[in-house]
Amino acid sequence: MGDIRLAGRKDSGVMSGALSHPDGRKRCPWPKQDPLYVAYHDDEWGVPEYDDRALYEKLILDGFQAGLSWITILRKRENFRKAFDDFVPEKIARYRSSKIERLMQDAGIVRNRAKIEGAVTSARAYLDIMERGPGFSHLLWGYLDGRPKQNKFRSIGQVPAETELSRRVSKDLSQRGFKFVGPTIVYAFMQAVGMVNDHLVSCHRHDACAKLAQHK
Repeated sequence: MGDIRLAGRKDSGVMSGALSHPDGRKRCPWPKQDPLYVAYHDDEWGVPEYDDRALYEKLILDGFQAGLSWITILRKRENFRKAFDDFVPEKIARYRSSKIERLMQDAGIVRNRAKIEGAVTSARAYLDIMERGPGFSHLLWGYLDGRPKQNKFRSIGQVPAETELSRRVSKDLSQRGFKFVGPTIVYAFMQAVGMVNDHLVSCHRHDACAKLAQHK
């Protein structure tokens, strides 16, 4: 996610191979030495997520990230959670114009009307899947039979911006009413929630995330 240059994020200042850190571990280069980013890389990114609500939150935040760097969203994430009722779709789906206007005045989040309204529309699409469809997590993980895809990239340059699968998922979500779910955003989302393991093979988290996938 973010200016990782995975999923098409371009950052000429990011090295292409794993980066050694003071703790002796090698990590994907995109967190650099930023403590918040490193913690996100180590604790969250690429860890398989199966919780419906958590998947909705991550998809919406990826939509807000479009055109920005992920670290910008990460630094505002707690503000987003507070502003958006902890990303409970049942609450967001009921937002009215007065709530949207309050969000537009909230300097703690990204004040983009289309993205805010898109989060509301996507919440309604999510509820439709939960009530009448297979369930959000089941829908997404069904594309992979519930098992994360294990990639073996050795450099950032090998990581695609989008894939045939992300295009299929993007088309499905869009047809179901979700907003800001283009194939590049969807691939970044898939990386973040561990649907694909795109940690570089030399990163200490690659094997750890692969083992998590085996335990599912």
